[in-house]
Amino acid sequence: MTQTASLALNKPSVDTCCPACGGDHLVSFYNVRDVPTNSCILFDTPGEAAACPTGDIELCFCEDCGFIYNARFDKRLTEYSGRYEETQGFSPTFSKFHRALAERLIEEHDLAGKRVTEIGCGKGEFLLLLSELAGVKGTGIDPSALQARIEGTPGAERVTLIPEYYQEHHGDAEADAIVCKMTLEHIPNAEEFLLTVRRSLENHPDTLVYFQIPETSRILEHCAFEDIYYEHCAYFTPGSLGRLFRRCMFDVIKLGVEYDNQYLTIEATPSVGTPLPALSVEDDLATSALQVRTFERRNAQIKAHWQAVVEDAKRRGETVALWGSGSKAVSFLTTLGLGDDIDAVVDINPHRHGHYMPITGQKIIGPEELVNVDPGLVIVMNRIYVPEISEDLARLDLSPKITAL
Repeated sequence: MTQTASLALNKPSVDTCCPACGGDHLVSFYNVRDVPTNSCILFDTPGEAAACPTGDIELCFCEDCGFIYNARFDKRLTEYSGRYEETQGFSPTFSKFHRALAERLIEEHDLAGKRVTEIGCGKGEFLLLLSELAGVKGTGIDPSALQARIEGTPGAERVTLIPEYYQEHHGDAEADAIVCKMTLEHIPNAEEFLLTVRRSLENHPDTLVYFQIPETSRILEHCAFEDIYYEHCAYFTPGSLGRLFRRCMFDVIKLGVEYDNQYLTIEATPSVGTPLPALSVEDDLATSALQVRTFERRNAQIKAHWQAVVEDAKRRGETVALWGSGSKAVSFLTTLGLGDDIDAVVDINPHRHGHYMPITGQKIIGPEELVNVDPGLVIVMNRIYVPEISEDLARLDLSPKITAL
């Protein structure tokens, strides 16, 4: 599977309007066909993996507000259930970041002993951290949540996980803070969703609202095609995120980037009048428009580079492994059409071991099993993890060439 010809900044091929502002000044700039619609689902057999539903990606850019979205997204093709395995908590690098984030929010917003609702809580790791560190009473809402998974974990006695999609009535919990991490990018109607959150806070003007999402300016600048996949139907830069929050009657207090510029964060409170003016960091509409116009040409060069990296390794007779089996790996394999050239896919998350990559079918193995593969090349799906992966490889007495996206 490879990317088809771009629509060269034509109008979207489907009848659509911007889900963030309702505008109709739209351009289409990136297309991929027949990609897996569920990149974090655990498939038990190669047959199940090969039969994973597929869909199309057509990224459209709103010239009015800067929002980017997949005009071909169909939420009926995605699954968020107990077999959706997205946790990053087994990585020491991520765990250190996660803990520091929890400590910062607790200190800066006086959350000790307070009530926190997390929308899209996954398996509840962040709420557990807040509870363990500061006695926070947490409620997590996520269709893939598993209460049994946290039983016996420090802080679990103060955390309740609700396996549902967020709805307005969940705001009845009167939370002191609402947290939503790596979730908004999965929601096709961004404005409608944020208005739902805002209505739930109508009588709670002091509630902190903290959102964290992938940072799209980086994706556009570096043509990070591995960060474009079906479940992510919404893409935000600081400007488009700030504009959305103010349209939905929030005061934007802070916008920032974290985790090697991969995550975009926003802190806001419900506005009780005219929302506060835009922050200087939000002035990015012209830059985004330029990056969109040149994306196809630059992306073709990036793709050709990675195809050459793998092809050269195979020509030398080397075994090639990907480190990381999540959404980035799925996008890397299917967008480049390299499924047959990758010999192993490694992940440190034990819940993913023994399952199979969607469509391409590689069995996901743990690091210890990589000894049997003896790779000549390891491609790391996220460069922030290179130091810890290098240590793991050295511990296993393996010395392959390491390169990273």
